[in-house]
Amino acid sequence: MGLAMEHDIVIIGGGAGGLELAARLGRRLGRREGRRRVLLIDRSIFHLWKPSLHEVAAGSMDSHQEGLSYPVLARRNHFSFAFGDLVGLDPACKTLTLGEIRNDDDDVLVAPRTLRFNTLVLAIGSGSNLFGTPGAAEHAHLLEDVADAEAFNKRLTSAFLAAAWSDEPTLSIAIVGAGATGVELSTELIEGHDELSAGLTEAQRFDLSVTLVEGAPRILGSLPERVAAKAARALEARGVRLLTEAKVVAVHADRLETSKGDVSADLIVWAAGVKAADSNRDLGLETGRLNQFIVDDHLRASAPGIYAMGDCAEAPGPGDRPVPARAQAAAQQAAYLARALSDPARDPGPYVYRDQGSLVSLGGDSGVGSLMGGLGGPNFLIEGLLAKWAYMALHLDHHRAILGVRRTALLALSRLLHRRVSGRLKLH
Repeated sequence: MGLAMEHDIVIIGGGAGGLELAARLGRRLGRREGRRRVLLIDRSIFHLWKPSLHEVAAGSMDSHQEGLSYPVLARRNHFSFAFGDLVGLDPACKTLTLGEIRNDDDDVLVAPRTLRFNTLVLAIGSGSNLFGTPGAAEHAHLLEDVADAEAFNKRLTSAFLAAAWSDEPTLSIAIVGAGATGVELSTELIEGHDELSAGLTEAQRFDLSVTLVEGAPRILGSLPERVAAKAARALEARGVRLLTEAKVVAVHADRLETSKGDVSADLIVWAAGVKAADSNRDLGLETGRLNQFIVDDHLRASAPGIYAMGDCAEAPGPGDRPVPARAQAAAQQAAYLARALSDPARDPGPYVYRDQGSLVSLGGDSGVGSLMGGLGGPNFLIEGLLAKWAYMALHLDHHRAILGVRRTALLALSRLLHRRVSGRLKLH
């Protein structure tokens, strides 16, 4: 296992925050001083905005068309990229270890590698919290990355086909967790089924039953109550069954066992809870209850020269509570660290999380959300087409940060034309 060349700033994780940080630093430092200054490492070869995973799962987005190549982004933004997965970290020696890379035949293509760094930023995200629920890991689909979303879409496509030729033409899907991911997935599934049914013969059409199971008293617990109430009414109007205050006791292959009775399901998706990887505890840094790296108000971890951001970091937030695991928090932290790391001699002051509101897509031209701070007081409610456009603008703003205005505009236009020509639902 050889020792690779030293990089000034190494960023592990090319999610929304990690990639935006690499792009910002690359444009500020790499353009002048060479690509060796900034290195981005990720376990995938292309980037997909994580809030879009539910669209890949439902088949309304093609990940290979939507995804952006890390090497291409690196060239355009003047940073370096390496494919790999973090398996070890020595904070004292300032080295990290990337695991071996194997092909589909399980042959070793690349041996484990060790890299030196001066500054390390951990942006490795988080996963689902199964809360120790029996059967959840075996029978529920997760939506943690592109591979998860594509695996579910394959099962969904097969289930659609089976239901179309079944003597009992009904497909039941249960989604555990009525946060943004669960709510948006339910609407994408309903819209996908509606589009598919319009092209089937009368004999092939089947009913789709979607149930959202939530342990809290209401859906969208992180959003204002009136926003959640509007979303609930919209979901029920679309035929989604809402089962709140229902704790999932166990997950079986064909049903959920809950505190309010069983919920039959041909497919089960787990979209509840956030928890960082257990392996984070083995990296020599202080971690919290959810395995997140404990950081101070400058996003510094417990070892010198190491920072953490995004979902993998437990950063101090408003009201003595940690910063929430949201895409907007990762984007804000990326902007903060770009300032801090591009000019280390100048203290940018503490990082302060600013809640800019939340938006939820309800499919088609529908959406609900609240914009906070600056528009009509602390809570400005938007809905319908305006909310849908605002939701799309968030995605485009992420692309603008890594592609620039002109390329983002061209990309948005090409994808709009492709969707109009090929249709919304993709059955692979």
